[in-house]
Amino acid sequence: MEAFTDQNETSLIYKGEPINKHFPALQQSVYGKPLVYFDNAATTQKPQAVIQAITDYYSTINSNIHRGVHFLSQKATDAYEVTRNAVAEFINASHAYEVIFTKGTTDGINLVADAFGSYALGPGDSVLISAMEHHSNIVPWQIACEKKGASLKVIPMNEAGELLMEEYEKLLDDKVKIVSLTYVSNSLGTINPVKEVIRLAHERGIPVLVDAAQAVQHTKVDVQDLDCDFLVFSGHKMYGPTGIGILYGKEEWLNKLPPYQGGGDMIKTVTFEGTEYNDLPFKFEAGTPHIEGAITLLSALEFIKEVGLDNIERHESELLRYATESLSEIPEVKIIGTAGQKAGAISLVVDGAHPYDIGVLLDKMGIAVRTGHHCTQPVMDFYKIPGTLRLSFAVYNTKEEIDLFMSSLKRAIRILI
Repeated sequence: MEAFTDQNETSLIYKGEPINKHFPALQQSVYGKPLVYFDNAATTQKPQAVIQAITDYYSTINSNIHRGVHFLSQKATDAYEVTRNAVAEFINASHAYEVIFTKGTTDGINLVADAFGSYALGPGDSVLISAMEHHSNIVPWQIACEKKGASLKVIPMNEAGELLMEEYEKLLDDKVKIVSLTYVSNSLGTINPVKEVIRLAHERGIPVLVDAAQAVQHTKVDVQDLDCDFLVFSGHKMYGPTGIGILYGKEEWLNKLPPYQGGGDMIKTVTFEGTEYNDLPFKFEAGTPHIEGAITLLSALEFIKEVGLDNIERHESELLRYATESLSEIPEVKIIGTAGQKAGAISLVVDGAHPYDIGVLLDKMGIAVRTGHHCTQPVMDFYKIPGTLRLSFAVYNTKEEIDLFMSSLKRAIRILI
């Protein structure tokens, strides 16, 4: 199924109709206004295919997996592993067993931070992250460093929200044991040069974790091309269900690291004297997983594949360009984060008005945006602001919605200033 853009409505057309028609939540009104949803970096809405898959799972094959011999368990187990294979194909992993199901991006980072910290960190060592990280890629590493007497170092950025690569190279000393950074900043929209970051780290034998939570829904992510050692992302930000995420890890590293949690399915044998751990990927999947989430994530992957990441990237890039140009015409507005390479999101402040107040007024006009620090308080401290108003794009957004946002924003400014 090939998606295309209707030039009259600037909407992606999917299966013969505007793509937003496939998203039931977008058909509603709020406060008597048609819903315009620009909070996609927080979570995306779900297409009918994903919603139907959730219903079908609970209606037909709901069962625990891997340990049952009966029909439903076998069906659920097969469906669970089909998704794992589909994820491996989606990110071009070498092996399906390099794909670990998690609760989400945060859970994946915590898994690596805890296991890697236990395995490789010691007194005097350091972990290197970037200045634009989400709290979920800061706090787990702080905890790991505190446990091991290691230190956390930060790659600085400039006013545009771009990493200072010369400073990064200077920080790559013998004490750095791992680099962990975001592919796309959730608060600035910056696309980081992750391939170059990985190459420079690997020249010194340092592994790299990539937080792709804000990348996989916007552009093709190929773990073999990137050569990253770990990569994490969440289902709910890519049109899938909540509570399910992916950790990709190179086989070599996943075999080296100790288990993150103990329990059922991550073992081969257990005695009171000791335990033999299971093979990959089950070594890192203790207990009953989010079976429904994993199985129905397949529908989200199939939706993205059918629409086409090239179409999605082209469409969203045009929305980003159009919104940026429109915002530049409002003198009270300042865009925070003006990197040359951006995706998915625009953060802004309005001179003389708090982001929260603007967001509340926009909500009353039917427009959903995000306000605050977006779990990137160090970024806000860097710019010396309390927070921003962020609009973030998805496959179902249109230029007409941006026009409505612009008129509503101007109205909110007139009310507040």
